Amino acid sequence: MKILKVDHIGIAVNNIEQAKALYTDILGIPHAGSETVAEQKVTTAFFPVGEAEVELLESTAPDGPIAKFIESKGQGIQHIAFRVENIEQALEELKAKGVRLIDEKPRRGAGGAKIAFLHPKSTFGVLVELSER
Repeated sequence: MKILKVDHIGIAVNNIEQAKALYTDILGIPHAGSETVAEQKVTTAFFPVGEAEVELLESTAPDGPIAKFIESKGQGIQHIAFRVENIEQALEELKAKGVRLIDEKPRRGAGGAKIAFLHPKSTFGVLVELSER
């Protein structure tokens, strides 16, 4: 498996418009676009910082994964995403090494990326996302 870079850091928020104001108006980071991913019950907003991005995540449904995360842990960093060269190969390799996977196969993420999550019980409590673009 080849990790190319930190792709993004996902931050769960209750109100994406209020959070966007922090990044654009106060921190001066340009907003690179927003997208709703219906399958994941989430709206995202991206802010490029160097070679990585900050991804704001707002749930579109009370039973969505972001809503559940905020309910249990509050707003804040929800995951870190690593860009990989070949996500299918990475998942096979990690599974062979005994890493617990949330996603055995990639799914569609924001911006058309192929994504998959590793279970936090295998990654010292951190939700890790793999991303291939």
